[in-house]
Amino acid sequence: MIKFLDVKKINTRFQSDFENVFSSFLDKGNYILGSYLQKFESEFAEFCGVTYCIGVASGLDALTLILKGYIQLGKLNSGDEVIVPANTYIATVLSIVNAGLKPVLVEPSKGMFNLSIYDIKPFVSEKTKAILLVHLYGELVEMEEINTLANEYGMLTIEDAAQAHGAISNAGNKSGSLSHAAAFSFYPSKNLGALGDGGAVTTNDYELYKMIQKLRNYGSSEKYINEYIGVNSRLDELQAAFLSIKLNFLNSDNIHRRQIASYYINGIDNCKITLPNSIFSDSHVFHLFVIRTKFRDQLQEYLLNNGVQTSIHYPIPPHKQKALNKFSHLKLPISEKIHREVLSLPISPVQTFEDTKKIVSILNQF
Repeated sequence: MIKFLDVKKINTRFQSDFENVFSSFLDKGNYILGSYLQKFESEFAEFCGVTYCIGVASGLDALTLILKGYIQLGKLNSGDEVIVPANTYIATVLSIVNAGLKPVLVEPSKGMFNLSIYDIKPFVSEKTKAILLVHLYGELVEMEEINTLANEYGMLTIEDAAQAHGAISNAGNKSGSLSHAAAFSFYPSKNLGALGDGGAVTTNDYELYKMIQKLRNYGSSEKYINEYIGVNSRLDELQAAFLSIKLNFLNSDNIHRRQIASYYINGIDNCKITLPNSIFSDSHVFHLFVIRTKFRDQLQEYLLNNGVQTSIHYPIPPHKQKALNKFSHLKLPISEKIHREVLSLPISPVQTFEDTKKIVSILNQF
């Protein structure tokens, strides 16, 4: 069986380094907000090309704390509208709702996964105060024109970079540095994955940096003195130590992902399957390789019967989830079609070209 994602195999590569750093972690006896977290925050900020990084407990917390931080700083107010993709994972929308803001769900153009300026413009109003862009599946949104639009209207731009660790724009700037602030997830399946939950915020905004530092720690910068209504959302020392080790291999892992994706693009030849519209540049790190087909369920079953695991990202669009039933009246046909048709093929830094060749052969016989 070719697994969809072999997380154990990915992490076994670092086992001896993990064991060494765990021993050091035990010896230090400082398990929260210590030197390993500070080290990783500094390294990841440098990696992304920003001044500041704040480690938090998850990608969802990272997004929510950015929005709550801007509310505390007076740059957003309760009820403000935030433009967000309609075809994203629900966490992106939940962050807006959890912060007391109003999500405006916008569809991508037909045949695309990411929002463009042309998708966004019709939804900008005087109530729009921020645009939350998602680099879906690891492909960067073209941010330059969107940032220009946002500056013109005095709006914030925020990146959901949970799937785009290490992606580089045509101008040479990395995900996490393309907006006012960005959120990352270090969920184990991510391109840079921890051995548990984790997340981070990256920004060049000093005021936001200091605010989120407080909000993640009960609204406090000094023990027992609480300035804000905060939360407990801290990236723990051990996960930070593991992430520092894996960060050194992120670029080479992303190169391997692109090589696998290139093999898929050049090898899959089946009129029932639509391949992603992706150019092979550093702007796509292929967290997921997502095809589309009207025969999604049949194809998934066919692949499984032939020894290939797949996954669906995501079967139900956010506006059709019970948790967000107040948006269920929205007519979003492009997003609904995407969610009916998408199928994610195996791709990872440890996937062999032999297995990839087998998957292509099976797909071409469907």
